[in-house]
Amino acid sequence: MRIALAQLNFHVGNVEYNTNLMVSLTGEARRKGADLIIFSELSVCGYPPRDLLLSGVFVDRCMEGINKVACSCQGIAAIAGGPWPNKNTSGKQLYNTAFLLYEGTIQQMFHKGLLPTYDVFNEYRYFEPATEFHTVSLGGRKIALTVCEDVWNIGKGGLYRTDPPAILSSESPDMMVNISASPFAWDHRPERMRVLSENARRYKVPLFSANLVGGQTDLLFDGGSAVFNQKGALVDCLSLFEEDMRIYELQTVMEFAGTPLPDTPSGEGKWQLLKDALVMGIRDYFRKTGIRTALVGLSGGIDSAVTIMLAAEALGTENVRAALLPGPHSSTHSVIDAETLAIRAGIQYDTISINDTVRSLTKTLEPHFKNTKPGIAEENLQARARGVILMGLSNKYGYLLLNTSNKSEAAVGYSTLYGDMCGGLSVLGDVYKTDVYGLAKMINKNEEIIPENTIMKPPSAELKPGQRDSDTLPPYDVLDAILYRFLEQQKNITAITGEGFDGGLVRRVARMVFHSEYKRRQTPPILRVSMKCLGTGREMPLEACYDALLGDKP
Repeated sequence: MRIALAQLNFHVGNVEYNTNLMVSLTGEARRKGADLIIFSELSVCGYPPRDLLLSGVFVDRCMEGINKVACSCQGIAAIAGGPWPNKNTSGKQLYNTAFLLYEGTIQQMFHKGLLPTYDVFNEYRYFEPATEFHTVSLGGRKIALTVCEDVWNIGKGGLYRTDPPAILSSESPDMMVNISASPFAWDHRPERMRVLSENARRYKVPLFSANLVGGQTDLLFDGGSAVFNQKGALVDCLSLFEEDMRIYELQTVMEFAGTPLPDTPSGEGKWQLLKDALVMGIRDYFRKTGIRTALVGLSGGIDSAVTIMLAAEALGTENVRAALLPGPHSSTHSVIDAETLAIRAGIQYDTISINDTVRSLTKTLEPHFKNTKPGIAEENLQARARGVILMGLSNKYGYLLLNTSNKSEAAVGYSTLYGDMCGGLSVLGDVYKTDVYGLAKMINKNEEIIPENTIMKPPSAELKPGQRDSDTLPPYDVLDAILYRFLEQQKNITAITGEGFDGGLVRRVARMVFHSEYKRRQTPPILRVSMKCLGTGREMPLEACYDALLGDKP
């Protein structure tokens, strides 16, 4: 049996586009001699379709799409994913289904049994879990067909009482197929590969996993579809961050010795992954929304510099514009650094002083601010003046404003609502400041595009004379180390302090995180590149008392 593994960049909700893409690849795989082609989870509608699934009209269109793909399966079979109605009188109205399509019809179907409802996933909102599991047959071979999470209940302490692969193994399958939509995080791929490898090894069958690729608003999918032999050894991986299709001979897979599983990346390997993921996320967001031009407020700082260079790589410099918005406390070198970057990169820019706007706002508020000491409110008028101007340009010309705040700032609330938090898409909102420096080094790897001064100078919001981020925040290497343990690893204050961090500082950082939740509710969609993004997947109440988590008494 010759098996084609296809990872495609589907468009959520665009059933016609997705269907035509599958029909085209099915024809190509047939011409290349494949007997079976495998697509990713919910391929007909894209993943995640979210509340589109609550529309009966949409589900009907998905079913029509599956039947259209089935009609293209002449002389070749396909495994594709889509929603399917639950005919029972109880339970959720839909199943998350994998279809075996052949000779113009749906031959068999397999409903997903394990429905993730954690972090970015909320599948039980829409789907009924399967309670029966059987292999499907093709060409005299039995296939253990699974859908993404179905293979993840590995080892002790699993989330689910049911283990579909274990049940399917009782029917002695010849191979296992996993159609998947496993989101990207910079350190997630090794775990994903380990889980797939363990399933192949445990049940002694070759395993073919087709994973989604592409950006779907905030969720990014890296592809990396994989093939394992019956010993759990890795045979091959498809490309990362791009569409790909390869054909494998089943017997050859079973005889292949295998290659090592990937390790967790670090240093340049990590930064390259982050860069590739963010570029893909920007490119797909613009392509799928139909927006053509990005706008970036270029300050001369490292965050805006990295953001605009990622956008330029994703969209082309001709589709990126910069606005330089110097204010009362902007340093001369910051303006020069911003201009230098724009000129080196070939990006059109406009310089618009905010001084008159700030003076006007200050005069308007003067009667209401009298007899008070100047402080954060006055500083934030500058950030909000920039926000008004940037959004004015966005409204006038149809540009999408890219937010430039990084994860370190967003976590502790070091940002201004309706100021530097403006934007339609947050590019660096899941990237710690220390990794922003790493991205800058990757961008400058072959030539200096981002001025060295931008990278080396102490970070500053430049909202008052001599201001530095370190006046308010601990050094970013310390802050990021604490935040990583607190957010990604979900360690408590005692555990983090036990690793050598100052207890008072850890408690202060945690308090800043909790007290900034209200700001993050109003942030634009954040491109997710970690296992714990501050956007989708983090659900914290705004009015809660956090004393217990802070170790404080009420």
